Amino acid sequence: MAKTIAEINDKIRQGKAVVFTAEEIIEVVKAKGLKRAAAEVDVVTTGTFAPMCSSGAYINTGHSNPRIKMGGGKVTLNDVPVYAGFAAVDLLIGATMVPDDDPRNKVFPGKFVYGGAHVIEDLVAGRDVRLVASAYGTDCYPRKNLDTLIRLEDLNEAVLFNMRNAYQNYNVAVNLGDRVIYTYMGVLQPKMRNANYCTAGQLSPLLNDPRYRTIGVGTRIFLGGGEGYVVSHGTQHNPGVRRNDRGVPQVPAGTLAVTGDLKQMSHRWLKGASFTGYGVTLTLGLGVPIPILDEEILEFTAVTDADITGPVVDYSQAYPNCKPEILAEVSIAQLKSGEITVNGKKVVTAGLSSYAFAREVAQVLKQWITQGRFLLTQPVAPIPSADSGYRFKLLPERPWEPAKVAN
Repeated sequence: MAKTIAEINDKIRQGKAVVFTAEEIIEVVKAKGLKRAAAEVDVVTTGTFAPMCSSGAYINTGHSNPRIKMGGGKVTLNDVPVYAGFAAVDLLIGATMVPDDDPRNKVFPGKFVYGGAHVIEDLVAGRDVRLVASAYGTDCYPRKNLDTLIRLEDLNEAVLFNMRNAYQNYNVAVNLGDRVIYTYMGVLQPKMRNANYCTAGQLSPLLNDPRYRTIGVGTRIFLGGGEGYVVSHGTQHNPGVRRNDRGVPQVPAGTLAVTGDLKQMSHRWLKGASFTGYGVTLTLGLGVPIPILDEEILEFTAVTDADITGPVVDYSQAYPNCKPEILAEVSIAQLKSGEITVNGKKVVTAGLSSYAFAREVAQVLKQWITQGRFLLTQPVAPIPSADSGYRFKLLPERPWEPAKVAN
């Protein structure tokens, strides 16, 4: 019998909702069967804790006295340049931005010790952050320079806004070249001596709702230790890819754009990370509740690491040059074993996301729901599905030519 989100929320309010994590539900379905489990279970919680560069935050600092128009000027937070192209005191912090001349990067070359993601973490951790601004001055905003310490509690608004999170499957990165390469997938040794991957597998949100039946615009989520929301499909969303019989994509597919109040978050679940030779990124805990409305949705959530395969891609030549070459397809279960075989060669593996933290995210979200602290939301709009016609596109480069001057 089909359920509704409203009915499930009534059970949450009464403390009667039956909730399992995406890891636990696998054994529940095995033991009880799909039909019985679908009737009994109300929610399955998912989780991930992984790096994503397409992250950032916007803040409103409040006005100084006298007032300053930082919009259009130059602004740094702990020496990291931030975007000030809005109004007087609205700022946008990009996770991957690094200082123009950071002495820490000279001591540790290629380490990218500090960047925008670390600024966001420092704010969430309650630490002082140095704000330096220079402006051109106007009649209503006469001040031209500002150098002060700020804290999260002092800000009017501080909002995490990530253009892309919770990737639905992703590449397994290897290096077929002759030298070490430094990538957003970590350090890759030459001659395919290692393979890096980044997914929570059977706990990952979009792998538990592969056709986006329950996750949409307005879905309430666990984000960085607080509550957040899905605001749209994410950038590089690509739903129309090949999938297996369970609907699980076999290459990178869907993504989510998410937002949440930084003042609710914890630096346990939000961390700046440095990738040697590549740059800075933000590692974030994110969890999505899946309402079990029918048997099909429950079957999706019972997906296992053995059911999910990812493409092995060469990051020395194929990936940089946009070549759709796949060396092999391997399961998450194989990747988590610590070793895969590609073209007859055994290759050691390492995950960039934390499965232990993903498990904890799912458990915390489960606890919130069972305690009646977290209600589910009905999406106000769907995110584009495979049959929507939505496709990810490469940049069509067109050479620029100076305009011809008419005689």
